[in-house]
Amino acid sequence: MNPNYPRDLIGYGENPPDPCWPGDARVAVQIVMNYEEGSEYSIPDGDEHSETYLTEVPGATLGPNKRDLIVESVYEYGSRAGFWRLMRIFKERDIPITVFGAALALERNPEAARAIRDAGYEVCSHGWRWVGFQDMSEEQERAEMKRAVESIERTIGQRPYGWYCRYAPSENTRRLVVEEGGFLYDSNSYDDDLPYWVKVSGKNHLVIPYTLDVNDMKFSVPPGFTAPSGYFEYMKDTFDVLYREGKTQPKMMSVGLHTRLAGRPGRAAALARFLDYVLDHKRVWICKRVDIARHWIANHAPE
Repeated sequence: MNPNYPRDLIGYGENPPDPCWPGDARVAVQIVMNYEEGSEYSIPDGDEHSETYLTEVPGATLGPNKRDLIVESVYEYGSRAGFWRLMRIFKERDIPITVFGAALALERNPEAARAIRDAGYEVCSHGWRWVGFQDMSEEQERAEMKRAVESIERTIGQRPYGWYCRYAPSENTRRLVVEEGGFLYDSNSYDDDLPYWVKVSGKNHLVIPYTLDVNDMKFSVPPGFTAPSGYFEYMKDTFDVLYREGKTQPKMMSVGLHTRLAGRPGRAAALARFLDYVLDHKRVWICKRVDIARHWIANHAPE
């Protein structure tokens, strides 16, 4: 194999490590709530177009320099109503979660930021704004990262220990995360069912993969979920397979949510049903992403 090839197509292979999850868990279930509303592309924020992604009308666009009030209102549902519905679901079941929080979105809703802080949830930085990083210069990306960290520290009272930016990271992103020095992990990867170490600028860095399949985004990106029942069945089937495999090879399951999508009543019902199903099983570790990072750092030092 070419040692200069930049991709790892092998990973752990046939024999992944035993993660040794707390409580001898068969699977670590990690719930992510994306909080982005108020940080997306919008004319009032000086962008040349309104947001077009992850709305209720896939592909809808009014074109450049036209303010899309409908899309704005879809996003506002997430911060005004969907967020609070999801928070109630988690509180009723005493489920810890990680919030992928865009810093500006949290600044613009201090009440939501306070609720997240008071609940003890982790905020993983989702950037300063929910915009693409792939076309940023290195200097701009570094400045955006610094601004996001400082903002979240102000609104939440603690700096973020994880980084996850909107599709897609640049080729500089991971190196800048490592250079910043305060992050324990990043989640800009979808390539495994377990965390793993990489070398970045000569330093060990932890990657905790995320998910695009067990993700409510499929309600707005075809082909995807069209009914809450399909959403529930997919989450349940994913959990069942990982739980069964976990008898000999424990893994991690990530669930991705958005307040404007999963926060809608019909979808929230499917989420609640899934969480109750998981809670009916023994030997399941429901945790925050930073909990997984700290566990891996303590128990699986890089070679």
